Amino acid sequence: METRWKTVLTSFYNAEDESNLLLPKLPTLPKNYSSTSKIFSEENSDEIIKLLGDVRLNILVLGGSSGFIELYAYGMFKIARVTGIAGTCLALCLSSDLKSLSVVTEVSTDGASEVSYFQLETNLLYSFLPEVTRMARKFTHISALLQYINLSLTCMCEAWEEILMQMDSRLTTFVQEKNTTTSVQDEFMHLLLWGKASAELQTLLMNQLTVKGLKKLGQSIESSYSSIQKLVISHLQSGSESLLYHLSELKGMALWKQKYEPLGLDAAGIEDAITAVGSFILKANELLQVIDSSMKNFKAFFRWLYVAMLRMTEDHVLPELNKMTQKDITFVADFLTEHFNEAPDLYNRKGKYFNVEKVGQYLKDEDDDLVSPPNTEGNQWYDFLQNSSHLKESPLLFPYYPRKSLHFVKRRMENIIDHCLQKPADVIGKSMNQAICIPLYKDVRSEDSTRRLLKFPFLWNNKTSNLHYLIFTILEDSVYKMCILRRHTDISQSVSNGLIAVKFGSFTYATTEKVRRSTYSCLDAQFYDDETVTVVLKDTVGREGRDRLLVQLPLSSVYNSEDSADYQFSGTYSTRLDEQCSAIPTRTLHFEKHWRLLESMKAQYVAGNGFRKVSCVLSSNLRHVRVFEMDIDDEWELDESSDEDEEASNKPVKIKEEVLSESEAENQPASAAIAPPEIVIKVEKLDPELDS
Repeated sequence: METRWKTVLTSFYNAEDESNLLLPKLPTLPKNYSSTSKIFSEENSDEIIKLLGDVRLNILVLGGSSGFIELYAYGMFKIARVTGIAGTCLALCLSSDLKSLSVVTEVSTDGASEVSYFQLETNLLYSFLPEVTRMARKFTHISALLQYINLSLTCMCEAWEEILMQMDSRLTTFVQEKNTTTSVQDEFMHLLLWGKASAELQTLLMNQLTVKGLKKLGQSIESSYSSIQKLVISHLQSGSESLLYHLSELKGMALWKQKYEPLGLDAAGIEDAITAVGSFILKANELLQVIDSSMKNFKAFFRWLYVAMLRMTEDHVLPELNKMTQKDITFVADFLTEHFNEAPDLYNRKGKYFNVEKVGQYLKDEDDDLVSPPNTEGNQWYDFLQNSSHLKESPLLFPYYPRKSLHFVKRRMENIIDHCLQKPADVIGKSMNQAICIPLYKDVRSEDSTRRLLKFPFLWNNKTSNLHYLIFTILEDSVYKMCILRRHTDISQSVSNGLIAVKFGSFTYATTEKVRRSTYSCLDAQFYDDETVTVVLKDTVGREGRDRLLVQLPLSSVYNSEDSADYQFSGTYSTRLDEQCSAIPTRTLHFEKHWRLLESMKAQYVAGNGFRKVSCVLSSNLRHVRVFEMDIDDEWELDESSDEDEEASNKPVKIKEEVLSESEAENQPASAAIAPPEIVIKVEKLDPELDS
């Protein structure tokens, strides 16, 4: 089955996704801006491409106390949202064949918690796996590109400096303090035509603006505008064009209704998103025109004003600066006429009379209209569109928002794209129906949230046999008995020995052949691999320091085909399982190997990884960790180190001769408890030659 799906997916992907061939590689964002731009740095961009180049679909499943479960394709974009989940999610597991989702929830009432197991059908994901995979890849591309555009705009905002507002603020102060009725525009025109400035203007230029300040302002404007211009051309436009390409492909997919309509893809909504991206590209081009015009205007204006100020101070003016043609004078006069008009309405809105600097208004994240929108008078194409009712409403033309900032158009684009991509998540989420509900047990244990993350129950999906496994414990006669519930990933199929309890009978020492018999309580258990469960036990009558055991439990000993008929659950799944302890079949197991006594440690939690062949045991106070190499045939070495010291120095740490014992940790004073706990890690080997 898996081979067939992989073949279908590979051919489907290779035949249709040509973005790597048609689109240029996105330029990496400059490192000298915000630290967030490192997401798309040279080092990380290849990792994202590798992730998106994976043919197989992988899904991140998230749940909590919010009442819903979300599924994220490639861990980046939401493709499903399941609502109506009662209580807090303790465990989640999506089957590898995408036929079902296992959920364990906890509902708290009157100081106690009732834990239940649910199985949700996910047949829509299974039936449309190739289509879901390709749609998810498109969604992930679009999500990554939106983030790239957002970071590019962040870099542009950082490139724009507050010093560029200095001219506006100085001129506003000049208006407020001057005693004459002459306008600021007339003052500068008089200086341009006659070469002489009034006393008040001369004070403004020489004492507040200064020759040095003017030179610095001119350099800042040129540097800032050049950086913003490069970011728009190389990053913002390329990201927007790639986004337009992927949305256009997504629209084509949506028009294939037989394949994609059941998944909720809406061609009309995607068309709105394409239009919004087009408007954003138009606004970015408008910003480029404003930058280009402003750079020319400021360069000519500052050159003229710099020479005028040098003459006021009677400094030497270089011959190349002193040359000014009639065309230059006309250019500066037009600049003064356009930018140096006092605007009382602007002062009421922004607290200034002038808006000489026009680039910053495009980068402001606000809903207000632009202070100085582009002048569309005399624009023949703009007038033609406004006078044509057919073209004005044509879907072939992107709408233009001359009075809005780039940030505003970007936010509008993001909202429209999010809205159109939200529908598949809602449709797929609503298709996930609850097929099975099994109340497990009532838990009266009060534990903090940190410990609850480490505690039972534990879900596992066996990809080979297509089975869901759930490990949990039931309190019986003051002992926590380990239970294993298993269900087929296909809701319509049943499985034998669906519920079985495990009792640990005796453990034989390998060196002395002595047999250890007692009553054991299961503290924690997790799957090590498909065939093995790693368990931490407590000897209820053992002495402290020698009462914890680490056990490797083979499932083959639990599910024995020869006597499987004798271990069938005789109760009902509609009643809470802890109320039917006598109906749960119990298999007693005896161990001669694959177990170890955990000395001098109050072991409480365990985590295993069969791929890496290690298991980790964590103490009850969350301070002491032991790591065991489970492959006894490999060479091993002792490595005890403090994570805290290693982090601080980032150098090799001297191996500790002693580890922090449980009694020492628990007897520390309250002041020491407030300090960050020292975590001691000990690496050992699970050797069959055990201590007697």
